[in-house]
Amino acid sequence: MLEKLIEIERRYGDIEAMLQNPDVATNPAELQRLGKARAEIESIVGVIREYQKTRKDVADAEALLGDPEMHDLAQAEFDEGRVRIEELESQLKVMLVPKDPLDEKSVIMEIRPAAGGAEAALFGSELFRMYARYCERRRWKTEIIEHEESGIGGLDRVVFKIDAPGAYSQLKHESGTHRVQRVPATESSGRIHTSTVTVAVLPEAEDVDVKIHNDDIEVSTFRASSAGGQHMQKNETAIRIVHKPSGIVVTCQDERSQQQNRLKAMEVLRAKLFQAEQERLDSERAGIRKGQIGSGDRSEKIRTYNFPQSRITDHRIGKDSHNIIAFMDGDIQDMIDALVQDEQARRLAAAEES
Repeated sequence: MLEKLIEIERRYGDIEAMLQNPDVATNPAELQRLGKARAEIESIVGVIREYQKTRKDVADAEALLGDPEMHDLAQAEFDEGRVRIEELESQLKVMLVPKDPLDEKSVIMEIRPAAGGAEAALFGSELFRMYARYCERRRWKTEIIEHEESGIGGLDRVVFKIDAPGAYSQLKHESGTHRVQRVPATESSGRIHTSTVTVAVLPEAEDVDVKIHNDDIEVSTFRASSAGGQHMQKNETAIRIVHKPSGIVVTCQDERSQQQNRLKAMEVLRAKLFQAEQERLDSERAGIRKGQIGSGDRSEKIRTYNFPQSRITDHRIGKDSHNIIAFMDGDIQDMIDALVQDEQARRLAAAEES
């Protein structure tokens, strides 16, 4: 670990020196690259320097232990320093764990009802509101790409973009099957039903991430409509794009112009192709990888929302929350933090094994 720390501090010094170079000051692209590189390691360099200073202080205190007049003071400094060294070493181990390179990306989320019919569609609409409220709390910008309503206030599908650096690091663990247990509004006998909704969280793909050739896509237009086929538009502004090599189909009809719908549809297509490539690479590295959302079957679940007991349980980390009203209003940061900490612990364990 000490060798890594020395290398990081040396790299930081090199970046600082390059930023002082007059040639760099007149090169905006290079200035931006170096500024970003410095920002990425600035926090760990601060901890490294405190760690080095604390080690020196402990060594100095140890040298004074043999002095009868200074022994008590030196012993206290020595003991306090040793405790602080252990704390800093634990902190540095976490900071040295390789980060997910996608963490800083914005995301595209897709929510679909799975098992449970009308009740699943209603819960899908509530999940969409939950994430929208969470984004409001974070002051993150959201933009609906496609929204298909069902006839009872639920939704058949929603695709939306969260335009915020770092959104993927916070929301990637929301991918999977979300299970709800409650008495549906349409249930007259008072029986508790179990329904599921699938959520997919895709890192936003930029043009440099995914190259899409014109020959590989088939674009068609159709008339956009609201729920139930009402209020048909006269112009064919809705867009459907088929990516022939992968078979991926995306549609967009929420914008008023054909061009705007095409731009949004291409954005979703890039994200899906980027995700597919990431999964292929992960599969090659790890041997196997399950899809983000599975089949949506009731037995496949990452989280259960039990309304009668006002309890939310995340089955991956065994964490319960007990205020379901606040949770569904977007107060989900505690759960997200727990999932991020679990990911960091697993990455740290994997790094120590290797």
